[in-house]
Amino acid sequence: MTETEAPVAAELGTEQLKKVLGRRDLILLFVAAVANLNIVPAIAAAGPLTLWIWLIALWTYFWPQGVAVTELSAVWPGEGGIYLWTKNSFGEMHGFLAAWCYWLANVVYLPTVLLSCIGAAVYVFGPAVQAQANNPWFAGSGAILLLILLLVLNVRGESSGKWITNLGGLGTLVGALVICALAAIMLGKHQSALHSASFVPKFSNWRLLAIFGTICYSLQGLDLASIKGDEIREPRKVLPGAILWGGLISGLAYMGATVAMLVALPHEQIGVMTGILQSISSMADRASLHILVAPVALFETLAILGTAAAWYSGAARLPFVAGIDHYLPKALGRVHPRYKTPYVALLVFAVLAALLVVVSYLGASVSESYLTLVSISVVLQLIPNVYMFACLIKLSRHRRYPRYERKRMVANGAYGISASLLGIALAFVPSEETHVLMYELKTIGAISFVILLAFAFYLRAKLRINAGHKVDVALIASMPKSKFTELS
Repeated sequence: MTETEAPVAAELGTEQLKKVLGRRDLILLFVAAVANLNIVPAIAAAGPLTLWIWLIALWTYFWPQGVAVTELSAVWPGEGGIYLWTKNSFGEMHGFLAAWCYWLANVVYLPTVLLSCIGAAVYVFGPAVQAQANNPWFAGSGAILLLILLLVLNVRGESSGKWITNLGGLGTLVGALVICALAAIMLGKHQSALHSASFVPKFSNWRLLAIFGTICYSLQGLDLASIKGDEIREPRKVLPGAILWGGLISGLAYMGATVAMLVALPHEQIGVMTGILQSISSMADRASLHILVAPVALFETLAILGTAAAWYSGAARLPFVAGIDHYLPKALGRVHPRYKTPYVALLVFAVLAALLVVVSYLGASVSESYLTLVSISVVLQLIPNVYMFACLIKLSRHRRYPRYERKRMVANGAYGISASLLGIALAFVPSEETHVLMYELKTIGAISFVILLAFAFYLRAKLRINAGHKVDVALIASMPKSKFTELS
């Protein structure tokens, strides 16, 4: 452990953490974190050409991400992940900004998961309730109630955390398998809405390009295990294989679900929030298997809620793991006296997410609000990734690697930075017809506020630290020489 890591580790007590995560746990964690089918409808709704964009993103972003996480976690395997890598590569300020954006990206991400959960839940209760999915009051109120439920459960402790995460991963896989099986039935009956001509690239719709950033964002998550580096058994040994298998399963699940949705429905009819269950319901009706819809919807709802719970609890702990609690109000470091959980950080997380749900509906429909939140989260999530790929390039130049290995790392870092920056730029392009000015104002305003707030907290903390240092120096200088000798 380096000198820069030691203070954080000592304060957090990471040396006391139990190493409970093995290869199987990590694979399930990656599937639950990466293969989030809730975001597939927003991608598939842009049309069949998104399949080409999937392939480009998998090659230029997902694979380099796996290389970066594998190499960086091997050099710095401790608790903290992207914060630790950025801090050791570029300094404290950049580490803070990377961790801050990562944390806030999850704050923005959570409402999108909750809205998707509402979109899935309505299919449990039949057509009468399904119509309410596009009602802003219904969807917004339901999302906030789920947020309150998550807050209460997480404040009471994480005894069920691993079970809920596994449920999310299992639900994702079951959903992908069910929708792919139904799509195969439709293809066998020649009832597909997807035709070979649909795959011919015709990039006449410039809004289609905005999907690239959303796809890169959906492929995020291979670095999640590194935040828990000190809880992994033999991380240098198990992480590479887990990243490979978890990434492969996630990529296949995404591609399969996207194709299946396009087989089920014309892309113009895919709802960005209810698309998964909408496609399953449509295909089940045509296959005379409508009895499957309600059970699958219930399972999918629980799976989405489990995914939300996992990211909610994980993001709340990042300020502690990364050490950024030194730059935030001390209250965020408080632990519940009974349940021993970071209840203030969890409460702040919930309040911010609830405010985002409310603000996102200003002058917008449910689907527009969902896409706006996704776009904001895309930018905030890809900023730390630019740092991650830059860390990989810097690492290749400062350690003794064979020439071919150095070239491979630099190439993957360059691919990753390019894809991340392109994804950030394209996130400002609305992916569907919407009120462009309102979309841009909300997206740019929210991102600017988050970044400026990060610098405000950092500069405030640095001024406080510098002031404390000057006081200490002045105090020592005013001491009698005998007292100074005694203290020394």
